Amino acid sequence: MANSDPLPPPIAEALRRGLVLPALPLALTAERRLDERRQHALCRYYLAAGAGGLAAGVHTTQFAIREPRYGLFRPLLALAVEEMARHDASSGATSVRIAGVCGKTVQAIAEAELARSLGYHAGLLSLAALRDAEDKARLEHCRAVADVLPLIGFYLQPAVGGCPLSYRFWREFLEIERVVAIKIAPFNRYQTIDVVRAVAESGREDVALYTGNDDHIILDLLTPYRFNVEGRIVERRIVGGLLGQWAVGTRKAVELLDECHAVVSGGGAVPAELLRRAVELTDANAAVFDAANGFGGCIAGIHEVLRRQGLLQGIWCLDPHETLGPGQMAEIDRVCKAYPDLTDDAFVAEHHEDWLEGK
Repeated sequence: MANSDPLPPPIAEALRRGLVLPALPLALTAERRLDERRQHALCRYYLAAGAGGLAAGVHTTQFAIREPRYGLFRPLLALAVEEMARHDASSGATSVRIAGVCGKTVQAIAEAELARSLGYHAGLLSLAALRDAEDKARLEHCRAVADVLPLIGFYLQPAVGGCPLSYRFWREFLEIERVVAIKIAPFNRYQTIDVVRAVAESGREDVALYTGNDDHIILDLLTPYRFNVEGRIVERRIVGGLLGQWAVGTRKAVELLDECHAVVSGGGAVPAELLRRAVELTDANAAVFDAANGFGGCIAGIHEVLRRQGLLQGIWCLDPHETLGPGQMAEIDRVCKAYPDLTDDAFVAEHHEDWLEGK
């Protein structure tokens, strides 16, 4: 159990209560340079929609922003903090500021130090660069980064660069005092249970659980995870989402999370209508994330939805070869028509010009 909280009390309380935390996309011009105007507008959209903060420099932002030829890591993190600070000053909110941290230990420490200097509260730590390492080396790496910045663990699915992580890894990871949350995103029920069981058996009540399972969002938020721990039943819940999926339809996501929280706090049966929407959201995600093509178009799919709404000018990614998968455009057409209640089209249409102009 942690002896002291590494986060400011309002941030810790908000994170543990459960938030919508969009994974921030990267707005680019046709020349594949940062489109600052539209990047600011994206941040304003998420915060106006009710997001509890932003996760910048993560998978959806494209890991390549760190490459020297682009030099976008620091500018992107600084821009997102600027918008969160402005929003908080005008609204009285306390936005949770999360920075993606990746690479081997020297790189990850440098990224954590930069994030801390810019005012980020925690780092979402990707272990993709240590996919071939033993657990001992991975845990040493995590401890070194945690000494710089409070950690959000990240179980990233292998299809986009992650690696399998055992129950034992997570149980030892939770011995790191400055762990404040875990994003569970293996797209796998067995591995999801490994993480939640590790938290339950660790006794850590200060670690918030967030779903990154874009294929199982609603059911993750509604499910009570119960385990027998030394003769007593311990229950843990996934309280929010840190999701690329919630980089679109963010206002609807806020409403959805509020609804799930109300069902959980009420203690009654889960309405059948919520179960129906769970299927719809998973179907929509399959199109946007390009599940049919091994998630190859997952970032471009998010960009396409934002392009249709006028928030992005195009679907360009830093890698010119990273684009929509075969048949993905038709699938996005289908789900947008089938599930209009999952989109923010009307909300964005009403406000996006103001966001673009900085109002």
